[in-house]
Amino acid sequence: MAELGRIRERICELAGRRKNVTLAEIEWVMNQLGRSGYHVSARKTLHAHLYVAGDAVAGKARFAVCPHNKGAKQIKSCYVDEFLNAMVRLGLYED
Repeated sequence: MAELGRIRERICELAGRRKNVTLAEIEWVMNQLGRSGYHVSARKTLHAHLYVAGDAVAGKARFAVCPHNKGAKQIKSCYVDEFLNAMVRLGLYED
């Protein structure tokens, strides 16, 4: 079972470098949330990865990440913002 404090630290780290985040880093956070008792589901579509995370207290948070960024392995900062907004709804991150 992953420690929520460590997950929160990683989310804060990603928020500090919004323009240098990879899809693998977001997937790590989502996997750790799943191990911590959150209900997490992921679905890959043609153009994006769709995520849903939630628990009984906070409810559900949905967001999408489009990994196609020509010439770079980092995702665009607008998708990182969507991820951070979802983490705020779950109570794992504060602006």
